[in-house]
Amino acid sequence: MKKIELTPVRAGLLLIPVLVLFTICSNVNEGTPSEQYFISGSRAEQSNLEEFFYLLTHQPEGSREQLAVVMEIANSYLKQREYNRLINFLSSRIHSHPDDPYNAYYLFMIAFSYGEMGAHPMAAMYFDMIVRNYPDLEVMGQSIHLASLNQLINLVDNPQQIEWYYEELISRFLDKIDPGPSFFMLGQAHEATGEWNEAIKAYTRYLSFMGSNVPGFPDADSYARRLVDFNNSAKDWTFESLNVLVDAVKEALDAGSANRLWSYHAKANFFTRTWEHDSSNVEGVAGHVNFNLSDFMRGNRIRYADTLDASSNANEAFLRTWGWSQHIPTWYLYFRKIHFPPDPEIHGRWEWAGIFYGERF
Repeated sequence: MKKIELTPVRAGLLLIPVLVLFTICSNVNEGTPSEQYFISGSRAEQSNLEEFFYLLTHQPEGSREQLAVVMEIANSYLKQREYNRLINFLSSRIHSHPDDPYNAYYLFMIAFSYGEMGAHPMAAMYFDMIVRNYPDLEVMGQSIHLASLNQLINLVDNPQQIEWYYEELISRFLDKIDPGPSFFMLGQAHEATGEWNEAIKAYTRYLSFMGSNVPGFPDADSYARRLVDFNNSAKDWTFESLNVLVDAVKEALDAGSANRLWSYHAKANFFTRTWEHDSSNVEGVAGHVNFNLSDFMRGNRIRYADTLDASSNANEAFLRTWGWSQHIPTWYLYFRKIHFPPDPEIHGRWEWAGIFYGERF
């Protein structure tokens, strides 16, 4: 991979975020624009640009010296926020010198300029072109391909493209990225494309980096753990419908059979907690709970409401029960519709997924 050594200020262009709105410059005809169009700015800036354009024609093609001159011209436009001129200047160079070894860097600056003008689709098109069609370059130790991929995962919405970008990041730059968020987001992209087996593989790899900060996913750990644990489980505790599950639970309670009742609980990701926790995010709770249900049922007659709690809906349901203990007599049994597309026979069935202790306020 060819390396370019630039000053920290110029190399810092790789890190500048993309913003603002795009307007196409219509002052330049197709082909190589006139030098007059490219002379802009204050009198001092115009004088410098005239000198740079003179030097540009007197340096060997594709040389480091010529690169340095191009970068001086580009930096002058950046300071002036003359993004149209910068885009046209670099586009003209690439068109006239298709074999220039530094074209990937020039394309990166074009993409950056479009981003600065708010033309994010155009910026994404150029970043994608760099990664797919041009050899990588290093600028001050930073890979042009890596910088382009980091931009693309924030600019592109297409899940198939995002899959490819994260696969490239992981396969080529694992030692230069935070692997946890990359594996998790790859799993998200696989989910979006319906590649559930691949998603499970990505989440499984993510679990080696639990505790990672995944922007936008504060419960990434429990989300990945829940899917992986459920995938690896026997799934033999599920019921074909909510009614069948609730009837089985009520029959076990009527019979006072702790063993029968406990056999119905989910063997993966079952939880117990009070309402004081974030009850709006039951999907984020994971962990298998092991306790002796007979300790709470022995000598007690457990009663239950005739109907499910009014907060129940098409995907989750609550059954109020009471008589468990003097300390916390009321428990709400929580039932959940299973969302697991990798297994069509399981997807859409129901499970007893947890217990909420205490009255619901």
